Amino acid sequence: MSFWDFKRSSASVRLLVEFGQEQGLDIAKLLARSRLKEADLADPALELDASQELCVVGNLIRACRQPGLGLEVGMRYNFASYGLWGLGLVSSATAGDALALALRFIPLTFAFCRISGGLEDDLCTVTFEAPDVEPALQRFLVERDVAAASRLMRETLGPTFTLSRFTLQHTIPLGASWLDAHLNMRGGRPEFGAHSNSLSFDRKLLDLRLPQANPVTVAMCERACEELIERRRARLGTSECVRQYLDAAPLNMAPDLPQAARMLGLSERTLKRRLQDEGTSFRVLLAEVRGHQANALVADASLSLTDIAERMGFSDLSSFSQAYKRWFGVAPSAGRSGVQDGAP
Repeated sequence: MSFWDFKRSSASVRLLVEFGQEQGLDIAKLLARSRLKEADLADPALELDASQELCVVGNLIRACRQPGLGLEVGMRYNFASYGLWGLGLVSSATAGDALALALRFIPLTFAFCRISGGLEDDLCTVTFEAPDVEPALQRFLVERDVAAASRLMRETLGPTFTLSRFTLQHTIPLGASWLDAHLNMRGGRPEFGAHSNSLSFDRKLLDLRLPQANPVTVAMCERACEELIERRRARLGTSECVRQYLDAAPLNMAPDLPQAARMLGLSERTLKRRLQDEGTSFRVLLAEVRGHQANALVADASLSLTDIAERMGFSDLSSFSQAYKRWFGVAPSAGRSGVQDGAP
């Protein structure tokens, strides 16, 4: 299963916006290009596409430019943030039961990583596979998912819980001295530059009886989660799944069709056929998404056209200009003038 396959609760975006406002950021800038308005966040029944949350994450990253931002934000998520899924965790009989329920219904969380659990020697290790998105987004999402999971473990298992190991694949961020002040993850600072993103703890803790165990509540939560996960399963066409995937991919490394097929769990032949049945092709969708991304950057007057060409992975401004003309029929300088004059 992929995060593209499911709608998401708006609770995570509300939390991201609240964090941004605490940093003095304007809510309109945080929601820019996400197709969301401030009033939407007051609706508890609102469900979002993954691309909408990724857009807000990107806005927050660009506005804050803070090392370890994902770790700090991740510590804001608690079991109440997840609704019935979180209630099911703390109501489970044992920590092992809670972990099994958590992994079973991962699509009901806000995670973008592929999360799995395993036993090795005396440890239980939960591993977080980084999502295939732009590097800055990827780093934030890995940090956030790991930090949020760590807090959930502490809230579920109680004061006896201690991390044996906490690893991250990316390198230690500059200015990481803030970690000691802002992170409260039992087990100390993360090990940067590791082979995987993971949280490990003593496997004996899996047999720990949970203080708030309630078989009636957990049974109710499991039934409700089964219904909710089916309801949130996005009824998206193949073209929309590809479009969302391309929009979240690294800006300077446009994916090819084989990469998109792997991400969607399809063969290349099947992906081509499904797109053809929907009256489009991978090449058309790629041009559409790249054109939209280019226009968003062209609208930013603080960026030179050379900067934009570099960000989008073109070898030089001339190559970018030629591509822009194919997409829109005009040079990027004319596109910028149109935006500034209020033209669509």
